[in-house]
Amino acid sequence: MTTSLQGVVPAIIDTHIHQWDPFTTPREASRLAPLYRRAPRLFERLLPVLLPLPKRELVLTAQHVARAYLPEDYAHDTAETLEAVGVPVEAAVHVQAGWHGPDQSAETAWLETLPFGASGRPALAAVMGNADPRDPGCGDLLDAHLRASERFRGVRFMTTWHPDRGVLDWIDEPGVMTSPAFLRGFAAIAERGLSFDAYVYSHQLPEVVTLAQEYPDTTIVLDHYAPPVGVCGPMGRSTARTDGERRDLLARWRDDIAHLAGSCPNVVAKHSGLAFPTLGHRERGLTRQQLAERVAPLVEHTTEVFGPDRLLFGSNFPMDKSVAAYGVVVGALADLLAGGGPDLLRKVFRDNARAVYRL
Repeated sequence: MTTSLQGVVPAIIDTHIHQWDPFTTPREASRLAPLYRRAPRLFERLLPVLLPLPKRELVLTAQHVARAYLPEDYAHDTAETLEAVGVPVEAAVHVQAGWHGPDQSAETAWLETLPFGASGRPALAAVMGNADPRDPGCGDLLDAHLRASERFRGVRFMTTWHPDRGVLDWIDEPGVMTSPAFLRGFAAIAERGLSFDAYVYSHQLPEVVTLAQEYPDTTIVLDHYAPPVGVCGPMGRSTARTDGERRDLLARWRDDIAHLAGSCPNVVAKHSGLAFPTLGHRERGLTRQQLAERVAPLVEHTTEVFGPDRLLFGSNFPMDKSVAAYGVVVGALADLLAGGGPDLLRKVFRDNARAVYRL
């Protein structure tokens, strides 16, 4: 039985999307995007040569990262929610997406030029920009973000690091979030009343505990369940190769995320990245039921330990698009949460986003 949000919320607020244009802004894909545009089928066949294993497993296909993804593209994807769950997407939170220019606040300024909200498109509700707390100039950069947009609400600085060299790292060393430089520099975020999106792998959850307890008055948002890499299938060179390894991975994740939720009331969690390839998804075009069955252990446990007031919905589009359509992602999550009743659904799909990101 499929779940409808009609009568529960007037519309959805999506707390995790990415916008980019590799042709007009500085992105990692800017070098290869012209090649993809000229010969997309050849590019896909050459993907094993053009991209190393960690990046191939992250994106599965170049289709969604070597092309622009802008408000009209997002509006096209979200149109599915009316049929899937009975309500539209009203607004979205943009989360930093690999701006390769020297001034990270330029991404925030660029977002303000995009036609969000026009012609029935979802609005831009908030912006989470990039800033490295270890940088002595972090405070000045945050002020530049704030000047660039009245929607700027905080920072996501990605610190994922994995011992398997076949899994993509977004930082060059482990333990960054608990380093003295990071913990000192984080004060610039806290002093401005900003929030922080934490993106770590599951074995790094204790680092989030340390940070959250050091800054108990700062809201920290956990992205993508702190993905237990490979829990849905093998990843990298040697990660989660057997059913037993995946069971052990899930068991450790369950314990660590429960500890985080129980010991750090200033941490909230996103139901985001349900179709993120990093979990070990390899098939494309999963159905609503297939996706729900795969991620049920993550969704159900996170809901149990964080409770209804500390959960948000995020689509992680277009990164999840290679595995499942937007309506499938929203529908699968709604189906898994339906047992918690309309109050839980309303908070996850709308109300908590308004509170956490001060909309």
